[in-house]
Order: sequence, then structure tokens, then C-alpha cells
Amino acid sequence: MKKNKAVITLLLTVILTGLLLFTAAVGWGEGKTGAAENIRLGLDLAGGVSITYEAVGEGTPSAEDMADTIYKLQKRVEVYSTEAEVYQEGSDRINIEIPGVTDANSILAELGKPGSLQFQTMDGAVVLEGTDVADAQAGSRTDEMTGTREYVVSLTLTDEGATKFGVATAANIGRQIAIVYDGEIISAPTVNEAINNGQAQISGSFTYEEADQLASTIRIGTLSLELQELRSNVVGAKLGEEAIATSLKAGAIGFVLVLIFMIAAYRIMGLAAGIALTSYVGLALGLLNGFDMTLTLPGIAGIILSIGMAVDANVIIFARIREELATGKTVRSSMKIGFQKALSAIVDGNITTLIAALVLSLKGSGSVKGFAQTLALGIVVSMFTALVVSRLVLNALYALGMQDVKLYGVAKEQKTLDFLGKKKLCFIVSLVVIAGGLALMGINAGSGKGALEYSLEFQGGTSTTVEFGEDMSIEEIDAQVVPVVAEVTGDNDIQTQKVAGTRQVIIKTKELDLAGREALNAKLAERFGVDETTITAENISGAISREVKNDAIIAVIIATVCMLIYIWIRFKDVRFATSAVAALVHDVLVVLAFYAVARVSVGNTFIACMLTIVGYSINATIVIFDRIRENLADMKKKDTLEGVVNASITQTLTRSIYTSLTTFVMVAVLYVLGVASIKEFALPLMVGIICGAYSSVCITGALWYLMKTRIVKKEA
Repeated sequence: MKKNKAVITLLLTVILTGLLLFTAAVGWGEGKTGAAENIRLGLDLAGGVSITYEAVGEGTPSAEDMADTIYKLQKRVEVYSTEAEVYQEGSDRINIEIPGVTDANSILAELGKPGSLQFQTMDGAVVLEGTDVADAQAGSRTDEMTGTREYVVSLTLTDEGATKFGVATAANIGRQIAIVYDGEIISAPTVNEAINNGQAQISGSFTYEEADQLASTIRIGTLSLELQELRSNVVGAKLGEEAIATSLKAGAIGFVLVLIFMIAAYRIMGLAAGIALTSYVGLALGLLNGFDMTLTLPGIAGIILSIGMAVDANVIIFARIREELATGKTVRSSMKIGFQKALSAIVDGNITTLIAALVLSLKGSGSVKGFAQTLALGIVVSMFTALVVSRLVLNALYALGMQDVKLYGVAKEQKTLDFLGKKKLCFIVSLVVIAGGLALMGINAGSGKGALEYSLEFQGGTSTTVEFGEDMSIEEIDAQVVPVVAEVTGDNDIQTQKVAGTRQVIIKTKELDLAGREALNAKLAERFGVDETTITAENISGAISREVKNDAIIAVIIATVCMLIYIWIRFKDVRFATSAVAALVHDVLVVLAFYAVARVSVGNTFIACMLTIVGYSINATIVIFDRIRENLADMKKKDTLEGVVNASITQTLTRSIYTSLTTFVMVAVLYVLGVASIKEFALPLMVGIICGAYSSVCITGALWYLMKTRIVKKEA
């Protein structure tokens, strides 16, 4: 009976995994529902719509108004994609690039024309400006009298707006206050009572679509500037099809290598992990489709991290099973106990990273939000496959007769290594690397080179639009045009995009003065025969605005505090939390030092890389702390605290090596096979993986030990 049940379980798991992979590879029906090719891709992978707005009015807009408008538009277009980019072009233009969209007209119709908004009494007195409205959202409520559901628009006012609206509504009870957009009344609700709390609702016989459209128009009208559309284009991917195909190939090769390694290292348990990891891939791709998430290079970083965490969870479980087998327990008993003992480390590590992902998703903007959403999805799926799928498959294989201990392997007795004895050396090495990196950043900044090699996304530059005599692919542009541009400008950070349906190419470089622009135009005319008079150029701001950077910093700080509190509560010792965060900061600073030394371009992927390292670092640390906590509970009188810490690190050393190795292999294959932009993303990530493994083994336990012993001495 048990054998039949095991066969059914295994067959169902394999069939479901196969269906998930088939869905991801082929899809269902004419629309290929569920196919990976339908996943929405970012500007770097698939292109999208580019819309340029120009400020209306006399004179040049102030820098403050431009920055405020850019930030609000950034938050607004995240409705279409978290990876949308908004940046300044020239002195009075704003460019919006929305990935995964091919119909510019539909976006323009939905986004509307950003114009002026006012709230006016019926005699024409203005009581509110658009900038007094902080937010407007469509929603629903139940009518208390009739019990029917009706759709409403909820308004949130600024503090100043709330004060003004309180006075206006108190003086106009029973009268209408019109909402006027670009001189046209779009709604004229009647005031039922004085509204003093800054929260108001507009009700009426709305459909949801009508309420949503009204809310959207109000949000558009809250901009500091009135804008008019200047032009709109469909632009191609920043990375060509070859780069995408190469990345997919690299990912597949890396994944297969990880599966082979797991089977070689853990035998029958590795086979179970292979099935679970394969189901992870199918589920993750299906959910990316289902939730309509936008996948970009930073998103790929989130997936790589969650695959690493899925591997890590299996490694922790299998190590525990082997430890139980070493004590003479049966295979079935060892599997049961192994899963139980591994649970706390897996849950704590994943929840800690998930907390960070959720905070970054809620508080971050742009690529930070996209990375966080992809990571959160990956964490949930990886926990499910490790704790449920791996267990089901392993139990089924056991029931089918694979019960020999040799198929599982027994943990060998390890000599406890004296990690704490080397703590001073490790601390000195870390301090020298960090101090050297910071010093080099200071030297570079002082010499005018910049502390780091900031990319176009951070510092902006010049956007040049060129119409060539023939239509070229992005690969041909990269091979023929980019080297010519680099020769003239001396800039290696060059981005190119095709304008769909034309022979125009947008070339983004570092900021060029008039002489630089003329030299570039002349060279393009000489080499490619283009008409110089048709070439246009504008200076552009960085796509990552100051406000977006501030959002990212604030989100990381909040996430770090939340992780610290969680670890403190779970481990009942603030020293665990502070040493974990200290190691996290250590890893970030070491990778920052690498960026400074290697002069790797700092762009969108920089943020994703740093966030990946934060997640990886905290997860590795939690595993060791979980073992220290367990060993402290079993500590005997003859045991020393130093011995417990050394034993805990030694017991988890295999896990630290295997997890780091498998994650490193995934990224290394991307680096070896990838194009230049992929390499810039993968190289610092590899450094971060090595650093995370080093800090978890050599730094975190030592930090906790020092804080623990010093406080004990003071109390004594």
C-alpha cells in the first residue's frame, strides 16, 4: 500500500513538474498562455514606449519643479511597470520609457495629458490647486441605506491642502465644488459636510472604469508643471536578441551544472533536490507570467539569489540527515529529524530576506521595486519546493526501496577548526580592504575621476538621435557604430536603442559639449554617410533621480532595522542581530571597494547587486547563528563558549562551501558567456558571493563571540 502511494506521489510530482516546464517552454492555445516568452521584459531586454513631454509656459522651469514632476511621474508610471524610467531631457523636457509596451497611443490615452488641475467653487473661486492633492485612488464602498456596492474616488490631501479644503467645505455645505482639468469640468461633487482630516471621497453613479479614469486624471493634474506631448516612439531593447539568447543559454548551463553537482554530492537526496529545483523553475516562470511582473537584469539577480536559497535549503536539510545517520539512526528516522532540525534555519533565513524584499517593494522605486518583487516571489517558491516538494520526492523514493544508507551518505566526523583563533587576522584583512577601497574612492573623487564609475543612469549625459541609410540590428549597431562613438567621445559606457519602424538610432553617451557633438556628427557622417543636419542631440539627466536614490537608501535602512528586530526576537539576543547587520555592512563595503578598484560601471544593476549581496549575506549568517543557538542549548559544563562557536562554524562549513559554490557557478557561467553589460552585472556579484561566504564563516561568529564575552566580563 505504501509502495503504491509512493509511486503515485512520485509520478504526480514528476508529471506536474513536466507540465510546468511544458507550459513555460510552449504555453497553451493560440496565445501560448503561460509561456515564458510572454513574460513582460524590461527596456534592457525587450524595449517599449518612449514618450517625451515638454513643459508649458513662459521661461525655463525651475530645477525644483522639474525634479518634483519627474519623481511624481516615476511613481505614476510604475502602474505600467516597476522598471519604467523617467528622466530630464534638456532644460524643459521629460522623457518617459515604459518597457513591455508596443502601442504608444494606448499609453498616451491612459496616461492622459499632464495638465493643470484646480478645485473651484461654482462662482469660480479656486480653493485647491492640483499640488494640494497627495493621491487619488479608485475604490468601492457599500451604501448603508441600500446595501448596494458603489464605486468612489478617494482623495488624500497634503497638510496644506487639508487645511484649505476644511475651510472651503465648511463654507460650501450643500453646494458643488468643481474639479477643473485644463479648463474643463471633469466632476462637480456636492459637499455634504465639512472635511477637515484631509481624506475625501467622490461618489456617484460610477462604473469602476469611470472612477479609475477620474482618479488617474486627478493624479496627473497634481504635477508641479503643465506638460504637453512632444513626441512618442516605440524603442527597441537596450540589449540585443543575441545577448538575451546568450543569457538564457548561460542560465540553463549553470542550472544543469548545479543539478549535476547536487546529485554527485548527495546521491539520492541530490536527485530529489534536482526534481524540486526543476519544479521551482517551472513555478517561478509561471508566477512571473501570472502576476504580470516585469523581468530585467536586476530581476534576474533576484531569481539567481532565490535559486541559491533553494539550493541552500536543500543542503541544510541533507547535512542534517547525514548527521543523524552518523549517530546510527535509521534512514526514515534520520529524514524525519533532519527536516525538523533544518526547519528553523531555513524559515529564519528566508523570512529575514523576505522582510527585506517586502520593505524594498513597498518603499523603493524603479529597479529597486522590481528586484524586490522578483526576489519575494522567488523566496516563497523556493521555500515551498525545498520543504514540500523535496520531502515528498525523498519519502517516495525511500518507499520505492531506496533505503540503503549508502544511497544517502553518512556525515564524517570533523575535526573542529579554530576559526576564532584567526579572528584578529580576519578583522585586519577586512579593515585593510575596506579602508583601502574608501581611500581609493576619496583619491578618485579628488582627482576629478569620480569616487565610482557612475553610469548614464546615475549621472546622465547626451542623447543623440541619428537616422542611418539602412536598417541595422542592435548587434550590428553595437559592432559597427558603438566603437566609432567610443573613439570620438572616449566613453565606454554607451547605450543604444532603435526606434521601431524607422532607421533612427538613439545613442546615449556621457555629456558632450558643442565641440564634442560636432565631432561626433562629423565622424558619423564620414563613416556611415548620414546627413549631419538631421542629427539631433539633447542633454539628459540620470534615469535614477535623487528622489529614487533617497527612496532606495531609506528602504534599505528600514529593511535593515526590520531584519535586526526579527533576528533579535527570534534569537532572544541583540548581539546576534547586531553582529549579523555588521557583517552585512562589511560585505557591502567590500563590494563597494571592488567597484572602486575595478572601475566597474555603477548603474541600475549596481543597486540590484548590492541588494542581492545583502540578502545572500544575511541568509548565510542566519544558518551559522541557528547552529550556535542549538549548540548553546546543549552546552555542557566542560564546553567553552569559544569551542561552541568554532564547532558551530565547522558543522555548517560544508553548507557554506556548497551553497556558495552552486550560486557562484550560476553567476560565473553568466559572466563567461554574457555580453559586456551582463559581465558588468555578474563580476561584482561573484565578488559578493565570495565575500558573503567569507564573512559568514570568519566574521559573524567572531563578532558575536567578542560582544558576548565582553558583556559577560563587564557583568562579572
